[in-house]
Amino acid sequence: MSGSVCISGGAGFIGSHIAEAYLAAGWSVTCLDDLSRGKREQVPAGAKFVQADIRSREALELIADGGFDVVNHQAAQIDVRVSVEDPATDASINLVGFANLLAGAARGRVRRVVLASSGGVVYGDPAVLPTPEPTTTLPISPYGVSKLASEHYLRVMGELGNFEGVALRYSNVYGPRQDPKSEAGVVSIFVSRVLAGQPITIFGDGEQTRDYVFVKDVARASVLASEKSSVSRGDSLDVPAYNIATGSETTVNQLARHVMAAMGSEVAIEYAPARPGELVRSCLDVSKADRELGWQPKVPFSDGLQQLANWFRETA
Repeated sequence: MSGSVCISGGAGFIGSHIAEAYLAAGWSVTCLDDLSRGKREQVPAGAKFVQADIRSREALELIADGGFDVVNHQAAQIDVRVSVEDPATDASINLVGFANLLAGAARGRVRRVVLASSGGVVYGDPAVLPTPEPTTTLPISPYGVSKLASEHYLRVMGELGNFEGVALRYSNVYGPRQDPKSEAGVVSIFVSRVLAGQPITIFGDGEQTRDYVFVKDVARASVLASEKSSVSRGDSLDVPAYNIATGSETTVNQLARHVMAAMGSEVAIEYAPARPGELVRSCLDVSKADRELGWQPKVPFSDGLQQLANWFRETA
């Protein structure tokens, strides 16, 4: 099954890979991006591009009048640190912007909205690892709150606007095109530092863990979530939500060693105080995505890391 999709944030790191995956599956693709972080050259050939802020009237009308079957929402303020320092801006982009697109989806009779949520933050510091979807959600940062609230908006607006909603709760996504200037992209930050021969900075003791999933695996999940025959709203947020991750933990100290091995170069490691709002451990159970979407991660971390390293070398 294919159709027409609008991808918000489609010129960004994850969004551009998702656009490629939809095109490969035979979809008609429109990328919506304000280019505040995305890059026009990352929009793949064959996709239409519209430059607009997701909070704008233009974005709402694009969704309402575009005849889309699916809206795939990737645009976001993604930095936990920014959300702690400026929660109003975080909420403006992540909630007001998303609500604006949902209003367009209701008007445009969109069949389904796929939301990029975050399993790395909506659960907070969970007691169960790997963490399944039916886990208490208790975010510890404004960014986590905005992602969880987005799932509530998706549920309510879907019921009011008669469209289906699917939330994909990503773990830590990495891969080619990831911005090393973003605090959310620790893998690309480490790769860029090693490539430049500069020290790596680790916040805290480095024993905090993350679940790193390759961007092309994430893109494949979006297509599967769009092509699923039907989506049940159920009686909780967790019914139409899927963890998209690997189910494996990697400490930041281990990550630094993996990156240096992949780059074939050693640099110094410097430690700095832990940052507020950051999780101690994060690792997600993906059995539900396997069971209901037919999705599993395919790219081993070592292979994905090598692809990212090669991309940095080629674009440096």
